[in-house]
Amino acid sequence: VHFYCKSVLNEILNFASHHEPNLFLSVFSVGYPFALVYRWFFFHQSATVVHLFHTFSGLALATFNFGSQVCHSFLCIVIQFLLLRLMGRTVTCVLSSFSFQMIYLLMGYYFTATDEYDIKWTMPHCVLTLKLIGLALDYYDGGKEQVSLSAEQKKSALNSTPSLLEVFGFSYFYGGFLVGPQFTLQNYQHLVSREMSDVPGQPPNSVVPAMKRFGLGLITLSVFAIGGPHYSDSYYLTDEFEAHPFWYKCVYMLVWMKINLYKYISCWLITEGVCILSGLGYNGKNEKGEHQWDACANVRLWLFETTPFFTGTINSFNINTNAWVARHVFKRLKFLGNKLLSQMFTLLFLAIWHGLHSGYLICFSLEFIIVNVERQAESMVRDSPLLTSIAQSHLYPVVYVVQQLIHWLFMGYPLVPFSLFTYDKWLKVYSSIYFCGHIFFFIAFLVLPYLRKVFVPRKRGSEKKED
Repeated sequence: VHFYCKSVLNEILNFASHHEPNLFLSVFSVGYPFALVYRWFFFHQSATVVHLFHTFSGLALATFNFGSQVCHSFLCIVIQFLLLRLMGRTVTCVLSSFSFQMIYLLMGYYFTATDEYDIKWTMPHCVLTLKLIGLALDYYDGGKEQVSLSAEQKKSALNSTPSLLEVFGFSYFYGGFLVGPQFTLQNYQHLVSREMSDVPGQPPNSVVPAMKRFGLGLITLSVFAIGGPHYSDSYYLTDEFEAHPFWYKCVYMLVWMKINLYKYISCWLITEGVCILSGLGYNGKNEKGEHQWDACANVRLWLFETTPFFTGTINSFNINTNAWVARHVFKRLKFLGNKLLSQMFTLLFLAIWHGLHSGYLICFSLEFIIVNVERQAESMVRDSPLLTSIAQSHLYPVVYVVQQLIHWLFMGYPLVPFSLFTYDKWLKVYSSIYFCGHIFFFIAFLVLPYLRKVFVPRKRGSEKKED
């Protein structure tokens, strides 16, 4: 066991030395000391002192990673504050904030873009962009009548105008600046006012929950550090990959997807631990009266590993970003009067927010198709007595295995362009596997309505009238 642990540690350290050591140190080491300093020395200080601590610790983190390029985040925060103050709770403020922050981010992508995945100032800035746009929307909601707000909006709406120092502390908070998670200014205000604790007014009893997330993060990081070099993105573009048979390429894609997603999961788990340690991760009590620490959870690891559904994976992955997009984009497009149209525009926003490469557009357009085909299939199974009985019978383990194989394979399929970025690269890979994902889901989309007629019994006239 000692030898194995030592080997894993060596793999992690080797991985860190070759993959942006500053970022690795920031995500996996710096946040916890900052959280402990906050608990020990600043927890009972005034709001001004706490804001200053969070601002300067976050600025130090940003400067350590990006040097003078920290000016980009600083400038966007100041301008966002000025927009709130000068334009107030107006639609003009919301539209101006959205336009400025998104254009600034996209310009950053344009001037720094390469064909590789680079760690540069735009990486944390895309997180900050959502945070600042969300701030404008929450400020706007705070000026509406309470009866016109949804339950979600009431939790995040701002009743007062934040100070510049407060916006800085919120934006540079060390537990969410580099890789997320997304959280609201109201949650941050509760943290500063010592409400985010299982013992209000006192540091939270969150050391053990934080260490559990840290431990899980190290496990998932070790999986990626060990497996990543054997299942790299670049291998897709080699002649060796091209020479392999079709079945091998599909298996490679499946395993590659599982291993490489741990890169994101490990970062989220460990930064979640930082948020829990500081108190920001506190989420009240559950129905059993147990304290919950999942307010900043960005991944549900058990659901991610066990779900056989594409929607299950989406719901378990990058949770806070998905929740932000659902609250501030999808649900605010209700005026379109069409859920599919709202979903399409939401995924388009996500694609553009990720970057200007064509691979992002392909990835999210495939997600749109896959999710809607899956929903049609689920509806057919649910409405068919025969298929429902099979799904609930002793054959379910076989059904589950087949479902998982399809799920894992076609979860990897849209991630190929997401990881390879440019059309010449992802087109080469898709050509080598005969565009099997496109063909599979296109055929499924065409065939499912006819299968529904076969497996779902028609309703009688009287039943239709009752419905």
